[in-house]
Amino acid sequence: MVKQKTIKNEISLTGVGLHTGKEVTMTFKPAPINNGFTFVRVDLQGQPVIEADANYVVNTQRGTNLEKLGVKIQTPEHVLAALVGCDLDNVIIELNASELPIMDGSSKYFVEAIENAGIEEQDAKRNVYVVKEVISFTDEATGSEILVMPSDDYQVTAMVDFGTKVLGTQNATMKSIADFKDEIANSRTFSFLHELESLLEHGLIKGGDLNNAIVYVDKEISESTMENLKKAFGKDKISVKPNGVLDNLTLHYPNEAARHKLLDVVGDLALIGVRIQGKIIANKPGHYVNTQFAKKIGKIIKIEQRNHVPVYDLNKEPLMDIHKIMAMLPHRPPFLLIDRIIEMSDRHVVGLKNVTMNENFFVGHFPEAPVMPGVLIVEAMAQTGGILVLSTVPDPENYLTYFMKIDNVKFKHKVLPGDTLIFKCELISPIRRGICHMQANAYANGKLVTEAELMAQIVKKQ
Repeated sequence: MVKQKTIKNEISLTGVGLHTGKEVTMTFKPAPINNGFTFVRVDLQGQPVIEADANYVVNTQRGTNLEKLGVKIQTPEHVLAALVGCDLDNVIIELNASELPIMDGSSKYFVEAIENAGIEEQDAKRNVYVVKEVISFTDEATGSEILVMPSDDYQVTAMVDFGTKVLGTQNATMKSIADFKDEIANSRTFSFLHELESLLEHGLIKGGDLNNAIVYVDKEISESTMENLKKAFGKDKISVKPNGVLDNLTLHYPNEAARHKLLDVVGDLALIGVRIQGKIIANKPGHYVNTQFAKKIGKIIKIEQRNHVPVYDLNKEPLMDIHKIMAMLPHRPPFLLIDRIIEMSDRHVVGLKNVTMNENFFVGHFPEAPVMPGVLIVEAMAQTGGILVLSTVPDPENYLTYFMKIDNVKFKHKVLPGDTLIFKCELISPIRRGICHMQANAYANGKLVTEAELMAQIVKKQ
């Protein structure tokens, strides 16, 4: 079992945003299990949180841009690539501006900061999506294509072709995430001269200089353009090197452009929110095709998780029989709605109920077509979750469990006499002060029949 990881200590970096030109301080902070990567705008009232989620992508012009409830995060891809490249799962990124710092246009400084902060394992299993078949996305307008195929590891290959002589066709491959730090992280962003002229005209790349972006000269530089570039970058002199790169930057690799595109793929696909075990092949990747692909995989994962029915050996001796359950829960028939506890850890619990025709609720719901009431299925899931939270105190018989909140309840299939209901409750966040927030699912006949987010609190009996 591969465990989740976060950083040991918080660490801050200061830089400027490439497009806004605003100085920004960014702080990496340790995060709890299952937090994922989350951005916090500490400069705004209430310090709103924006999850690194492909569903929040609103724009991919000159970078990936997220927005949630009007709160924006600009160009997070290089930071996200560093987090994934350092094999992390849970990190909080605090910002005092909307755009992340560009630094030198790569992930190098973010990787160094993470290593200085230290990395530690957490007591939870990493959530990994194992690719079983080819999944692809094609942007018909540009011909860009990205796909993932089954593999024993997370691998990425990027192929770029911009149809220019100065850059030509380039490929780059990362055979393992362990290669990111030494082979990919220091690959800098790049632009073509014709793009640069347009960006300057529209007031973009205010924080850019010739030290954080490789500029490929794909056309003759006019005298007026040269003067504009000198003014924009505060340089007395700008020249073109023999390899077609503007000014004084030296390429780290002949295929640095392809390596940077690979870096962008890793960062953008972090927006899936789940680790991928598969080989990514990206042909002419860009932020649009990357994030659309991330959305597509995210939907597939969500559907598979929703339809995934856990299998348990119902003939195995239960962890708790009805007598042990009644010793812990205050409920009694006819309102005790679970018969066994099959499995339990500090983060989840699995319970069971055999639904029979002589249940008292079938007398009125509905006698001619008996269906178990949905509210009682939710109550049964809550009782199962109650076992989990009550197990955290030494004297559970002295506590009562009360509902605080029920969210996102969905009833998908009927539960009928003769069905065996399996309830699985997993913590969404750690139990604090007797408050339990959990995702609860009910299964019957190999299907998910009910799901809900439940919050309950245990209170000592008066």
